[in-house]
Amino acid sequence: MGIRRNNGLRRHGATALRLVTVAALYYAGARIGLLQELVRGQVTPLWPPTGIALACLLTLGPMAWPGVALGAVAVNAPIGPSPLAVLAIVAGNTLAPVCSYLLLRRADFRPAVDRLRDALVLVFLGALAGMLISATVGTAALLLSGALAAADFWTAWSVWWTGDAMGVLVITPVLLVLRRARLPRGVGPYRLLEAVALLLGTAAVALVAMRTDVSLLFLVFPFLIWAALRFQLAGAAPCSLIVTVLAIASTAKGTGPFSHHSLPARMVTLQAFNGSTALTALLLSAIITERNTTRRQIERVCAQLADVVFRLTPDEPHPPEGDRRSPDRR
Repeated sequence: MGIRRNNGLRRHGATALRLVTVAALYYAGARIGLLQELVRGQVTPLWPPTGIALACLLTLGPMAWPGVALGAVAVNAPIGPSPLAVLAIVAGNTLAPVCSYLLLRRADFRPAVDRLRDALVLVFLGALAGMLISATVGTAALLLSGALAAADFWTAWSVWWTGDAMGVLVITPVLLVLRRARLPRGVGPYRLLEAVALLLGTAAVALVAMRTDVSLLFLVFPFLIWAALRFQLAGAAPCSLIVTVLAIASTAKGTGPFSHHSLPARMVTLQAFNGSTALTALLLSAIITERNTTRRQIERVCAQLADVVFRLTPDEPHPPEGDRRSPDRR
């Protein structure tokens, strides 16, 4: 009886520790996201907690939702306009990733994102569809509490929705890669040098493109293609994150190619660019991974078929040396 009770305590303790960890990660991601707020101190163009919450749900299962809710309470309670608005925002922030998780699970999503359908499902169901809940509930709560003017509703809604969606598109793939990361074995120094050069080159080109008023944003796409072709999701996801963070930081500071527009136009162009980089990274890496997997499967089947043919083909007897005659001899 005592052993069973101790096992139960350990199990409950491990569950509580996981939930506290999820809440802490959610809160830390929220504090980072709020550094770049653009609308009413709560709405940002990149909301990392949505990506963190969905990655935790994909890793730990649906029982991770209390940790998401606890983290949302810790974030919104100090900055919410009223207790009812805070409860509504927390409910929306919790329901959105849970619904995205359920949609992904129903669509047979694989966290390895090694198929094109996985990338498409993550984009359209996990990011764009699921985050409609948090944006709609949260913006409506701000409007009804008087913290948001009716004229600013659609601007705040669009920033909220795209920010939550970008959190899924940019943060979730990186966390899924880190979950499966292992120390490389048998990797030569040139391969590691290439990876370092890729990350540094992406950061350098993105910085140059974001510090000038001339439109040089297209320069980052060759690096995203390089990352997807050579390293698949493990390279494409971090490069997409680097570009997105630098673009948002530049826009928040009022510098770069997006600085000469109004807030709505700036948000549209910024999020269109961020969405394009994330889509390029996700879709191309998934296509390359699926192609490589298919090639390996074909090679394995060909090797197995050759082995079967070799085993089934009888050895032909060779005639003795003295019996070898030319065909015209009798």
